[in-house]
Amino acid sequence: METKNIRLKSLDALRGFDMLFIMGFASLVVTVCKLFPSFEWTEWLSGEMKHVAWNGLSHHDTIFPLFLFIAGISFPFSLSKQRSDGKSQRQIILKIIRRSLILVLLGFVYNGFLKFDFDNMRYASVLARIGLPWMLAALLFVYCKTNTRIVISAVILIGYWLLMWLIPSGNDPFSLENNLVGMIDRVLLPGVLLCGGIFDPEGIFSTLPAVVTAMMGMFTGQFIRLSEERFSGSKKTVYMLVAAAILLIIGLIWNHWFPINKQLWTSSFVCVLGSYSLFMFAVFYYIIDVKNKYRWSFFFRIIGLNSITIYLVQKIIGFQRISDFFLAGIAGQFPEAIGQVINQAGYVTVAWLFLYFLYKKNIFLKV
Repeated sequence: METKNIRLKSLDALRGFDMLFIMGFASLVVTVCKLFPSFEWTEWLSGEMKHVAWNGLSHHDTIFPLFLFIAGISFPFSLSKQRSDGKSQRQIILKIIRRSLILVLLGFVYNGFLKFDFDNMRYASVLARIGLPWMLAALLFVYCKTNTRIVISAVILIGYWLLMWLIPSGNDPFSLENNLVGMIDRVLLPGVLLCGGIFDPEGIFSTLPAVVTAMMGMFTGQFIRLSEERFSGSKKTVYMLVAAAILLIIGLIWNHWFPINKQLWTSSFVCVLGSYSLFMFAVFYYIIDVKNKYRWSFFFRIIGLNSITIYLVQKIIGFQRISDFFLAGIAGQFPEAIGQVINQAGYVTVAWLFLYFLYKKNIFLKV
């Protein structure tokens, strides 16, 4: 038995927390850390606000997969609502495909499609990496039973690892130059590849393990929808934390043979980031939806309700110019390091106020 259709406040809050870091907050943390150069922890924290060069993991590497995981959580709720509204299977499938194609097209626009320089354009994108894996995971969710999807997830992760290992083009099959993902991208992807023309982190083959990231979110959403008569909110939280611990152990063990690598979206990366995402959702879910303590999350929810909007408009609207108009004079009265903090804090503030304006006007970009 499943719960009635509800909107999880925790999802909007967690999505907003996640997007805050690419809304200028990561840069703000780096500038604040520069105020304390003699402290070791500031060097560590500053490093966490940047992607690792290749193998390994930083906090900045968690942003993208957490967003995809959250998109997965939402789907069981959306699917149930569509079915309760009388939507046919065909209508549901067409909506899934349409949403994916819109995200791919928005990715093209973000990467410069309107410049019409198609030979020098990057066709892979962050938005496509969200849209395509989510679509494939959603189709599997519609057509396959839970146990079948679990088996498919395991087959994808193990198969991806074996193919990457067994079909190398050099001594190290998991290196930037020699990996199978790059080989496929160079053959099939038109235009420009992001990493020196030899590899793209949002390429074709690495879409497969990203499907599992989305499916992990869907498993979570499906579990949350179970009736409170079967599992209370507190019990659901405990089970999610246990599952997160298991995924972390699997990922860390797998790391010895298949390194944790965001750009390759390796199977160990999927497990470790599945653990992180599940843990973060469990915490937000317990505090906001179980304990009903949600007022503190308003700041994050404003961002989460228009997450795609803020990702796109930062490319279009000069938030920094607006911030400079009001704060450049004040920032200039302080030493340069403090002035940089004021300027970056102004950027985050202006971006958030823009989203707050949309919220007050009930304007939300939904794909």
